[in-house]
Amino acid sequence: MMKTARHPRLRLSKMLIIALLSLFCAYIAIPFMWMFSTSLRSPLLSFRLPPAIFPTMFDLDNYRMIFIKVPGFLMFAVNSFRLSVSITILQLIVCSMAAYAFARLRFPGRNFVFVMFLVALMVPTQVTNIPRFIFISRLRLINTHASLIIPGMYSTMAIFLIRQHMMTIPRSYDEAAYMDGASKLWTFLRVIVPMAKPSMIVIAVMTFIATWNDYSGPLIYINSMSKMPLPLGLQSITGMFGTGNQASVIAAVILSLIPPLIFFIVGQRALIDGIQLGGLKG
Repeated sequence: MMKTARHPRLRLSKMLIIALLSLFCAYIAIPFMWMFSTSLRSPLLSFRLPPAIFPTMFDLDNYRMIFIKVPGFLMFAVNSFRLSVSITILQLIVCSMAAYAFARLRFPGRNFVFVMFLVALMVPTQVTNIPRFIFISRLRLINTHASLIIPGMYSTMAIFLIRQHMMTIPRSYDEAAYMDGASKLWTFLRVIVPMAKPSMIVIAVMTFIATWNDYSGPLIYINSMSKMPLPLGLQSITGMFGTGNQASVIAAVILSLIPPLIFFIVGQRALIDGIQLGGLKG
């Protein structure tokens, strides 16, 4: 009797969870559906009320106008891709080495220095914009991609996440490598980094997407059209005071979502594989 009484309750709770998740998915998906359908309509029909969520026509003129009116669109995309890849790779190298030092090496003041790193998480990035701009300007790197790459090489959150993951790796792996004559660098590259792969993939995905969508950084340091990344370059489509073709702007935004979406999908699969591999090894 108890099993039969619990069975309908379990079924009702599952139906309620499915309904809530469906509402949440609809809440997330409807704006993207509206953006996609608007990019396929003429500017005259783009913002009529009530808004049309599903496509009512399949007109690709808005996508053509991007490449006609904005010939530098591909250049903006290449700049964004170059910056995103460079910052992601360099941040993984720098932050993984710093995380290894905090997690596996012993040196005076290690815990104090790590606490100071954590304090930096409490400081808003807007507070550091002025001193960072002065530092970059004195290095004469204004209006160069290096002005964005150099600050992007470091991330307190990335160091913290990778360090926490490395702390869970048993030290017996290091000791076994040292007994075989391996150096600390070899142990870091061949033992610790492969086992810290899941956390590093998370950092790579987060860094790539954040750099691709970054608008404030290029707005401060970049003033040349040929060096602008995509978020800043999309401003040229809006026209003076936002009087341009808004449907074309939305079409450009749709196109700009494709690379980070692909990177996220690929990184998600690699993340799952890395977690499973780490579980088999651990």
